Amino acid sequence: MRDYTRFYIDGQWVEPAEPRPHDVINPATEEVCARISLGGEADVDRAVAAARRAFDSYSQTSREERVELLEACAAVYERRFADVAAAISEEMGAPKRLAGGSQAFTGLGHLKEAAKILRDYPFEEDIGPHRVVKEPIGVCGLITPWNWPVNQIACKVAPALAVGCTVILKPSEVAPLSAWIFTEILDEAGVPAGVYNMVNGDGPGVGTFLSKHPGVDMMSFTGSTRAGTLVAQNAAPTVKRVTQELGGKSPKIILEDADLEKAVASGVEGMYENTGQSCNAPSRMLVPRSRLAEAEAIALRVTGETVVGDPADEKTQVGPVVSEVQWQKIQGLIERGIAEGAKLVCGGPGKPEGLERGYYVRPTVFSEVSNDMTIAREEIFGPVLVMIPYDSEEEALRIANDTPYGLAAYVQSEDIEHARRVAAKIRAGNIHINDQWGGFAVPFGGYKQSGNGREWGAHGFTDFLELKAIEGYGT
Repeated sequence: MRDYTRFYIDGQWVEPAEPRPHDVINPATEEVCARISLGGEADVDRAVAAARRAFDSYSQTSREERVELLEACAAVYERRFADVAAAISEEMGAPKRLAGGSQAFTGLGHLKEAAKILRDYPFEEDIGPHRVVKEPIGVCGLITPWNWPVNQIACKVAPALAVGCTVILKPSEVAPLSAWIFTEILDEAGVPAGVYNMVNGDGPGVGTFLSKHPGVDMMSFTGSTRAGTLVAQNAAPTVKRVTQELGGKSPKIILEDADLEKAVASGVEGMYENTGQSCNAPSRMLVPRSRLAEAEAIALRVTGETVVGDPADEKTQVGPVVSEVQWQKIQGLIERGIAEGAKLVCGGPGKPEGLERGYYVRPTVFSEVSNDMTIAREEIFGPVLVMIPYDSEEEALRIANDTPYGLAAYVQSEDIEHARRVAAKIRAGNIHINDQWGGFAVPFGGYKQSGNGREWGAHGFTDFLELKAIEGYGT
């Protein structure tokens, strides 16, 4: 069992101010796989003090020094890649091929992309004789989730370090193992003392104190909309900047001219990726009513071909959900869908046959869903797809936008101009035409209750920067 009870503060692994042991559960076995300690106010104070001291010098480092540092981090990460992937699989149940092929891959991608962007990033702009400069905002508190643990850490840490900020990371207490290894990577790469700090803990014990702390200049949060609003409320008295990447209930509009087989199959597979535990998952599939029966048959077949099981098995496509709490929540929503009259195409309550141990959910498809049903409104965060029929394109767009969220959307069509016109009318931060993914350079973030600000690529630098106008600079 891993002993990860220390914190990383001011370039050292240190004991918590007050030990508060917390067990980390492997969701595939329901057994304890590690022990961490939950931090508190004293630990946050210590980390913030270290980050403030380090900011004075680190904020003055050259572009070249920071590029070199990010490249060193990426080089060590590549050597530790297998360790990162194994930790992700162990802590949150990601299937082996997903943990390495996507999950761990994203952490490395963000480090490399930040270094690439930094080489030519425009920190200065002249407006006539006046100069506008972009400067690091200061000490940044970063709160990250369990569902894409290293992705969310790296897409915050990399741009913050790139522009000259110092940080305190609070990873999820549910899945903290990969964060520990990420911290070891940065330590080995030579990140200066105090520039990067990590304090494990829960929301009330660390997240609240970090959000309220007058020594923190900016908070970057990824997680539920409920928790995101608490971070914003706690940060408000000190008027610090708050950026949030929150929940989603993303529509996938299959247009009349789409290849139905391809569109439905990719939608089902996309919903089951990461066991449905992605905020941008295509969880609402909008299908022409006249083709709903065909779509149901395709979804039923694809689900039947989906391999659910041990994350360590190379064939596994869907592993367990992260915890018993999540499992119970998903079961309740599946039962609610049945009670509200949705048609159960496949799956349903309970665990898959032969998988009684572990937090496994039966991949589930509902059809004949109306957009006012609970399963169409709430983020289920499990392998549960809802199919909503529509009678006209205008109705499909109305349904797609009828949600408090606006993180992502998907449009499927064989006519690219048609897809573009529909995409332009959807209120969401990321639109995927025919399942295309933009890569690490394209900004990620949402409208409405899916958050504010953007991560990834050059746009991900923006929230970690302040603008200073020096008027008369050139006179």
